[in-house]
Amino acid sequence: MGSEIVLDLFPWLKVYRDGTIERTAGVEVVPPGLDPQTHVFSKDILIAPETHVSARIYRPNFLTKHPKLPLVVYLHGGAFCVASPANPNYHTSLNKLVAEADVIVLSVGYRLAPEYPLPTAYQDSWAALQWVASHKEEDGNNETWIKDFVDLDRVYLVGDSAGANIAHHLALRIKDSDPGLNLKILGIGMIHPYFWGTNPIGSEFTDGIRKELVDKWWLYVCPSDKGCDDPLINPFVDGSPDLAGLGCDRVLVIVAEKDILKDRGRFYYDKLVKSEWKGKAEIMENEGEDHVFHIFSPESDKAKSLFKRLAAFLNQGMAVGV
Repeated sequence: MGSEIVLDLFPWLKVYRDGTIERTAGVEVVPPGLDPQTHVFSKDILIAPETHVSARIYRPNFLTKHPKLPLVVYLHGGAFCVASPANPNYHTSLNKLVAEADVIVLSVGYRLAPEYPLPTAYQDSWAALQWVASHKEEDGNNETWIKDFVDLDRVYLVGDSAGANIAHHLALRIKDSDPGLNLKILGIGMIHPYFWGTNPIGSEFTDGIRKELVDKWWLYVCPSDKGCDDPLINPFVDGSPDLAGLGCDRVLVIVAEKDILKDRGRFYYDKLVKSEWKGKAEIMENEGEDHVFHIFSPESDKAKSLFKRLAAFLNQGMAVGV
């Protein structure tokens, strides 16, 4: 009986009757180091020893201390329950992003549900932002790649899927933090963001199979009494923070035409544009592609186009002298 599957969260994991969890995707890892294709260098660092929150940090291999580069705090996807910065797909994709955008990337290794239930992923990601901000203080942390090569006045949050969801909530928390986080977030790049809701919209009406899958994923990682209308996953239910409170100047929302989550991403963009938020929002659609295709096929032409668009977004501040 212990080997009986009681919940199959395809394609991520299986839960057995005895409580055993088998992750069936996103478990592969690769070491950091010099990538011979992009000439990007990476290493693993420990951010919070007490919680074992870690990160993989990336930089172009040939650097000088001037000018300093923007920092991208990257939050990986995986429905809050799989994947890591060491996953080969993420490692390859971030090497390509760093090479294209000429930035430093800190890919956060937050702890995963269900072993660490939500809101742990949000708390760990916030701890990573606090760690970054501490580099502005004389007695703060002293990671040399950040101290020597990062312009801490040009920091971005970027995430795909669940990571884009986390980025949204971090940007809200930044503005409301007390005492305030000593860090300015210039913008958020939200790739195929993982937002949801109980009542279907758009293609969710006709794609019942995938809607049921997404329902199951969320109810498993966040078994709250609010279900799929928990403010963590549905930013537009009663009790959700106002979008006017986003603590950044620019937002880029990227959606994919075949993605079951695309209508939520478009809805988020529309609501943001119509809100009292004072920043600039942009949207891009990946035609003919599905959810996080660029992670699984980073060599494709459309993935390269996505990286170029994201790189342009990250470098806008240099063009306008921010």
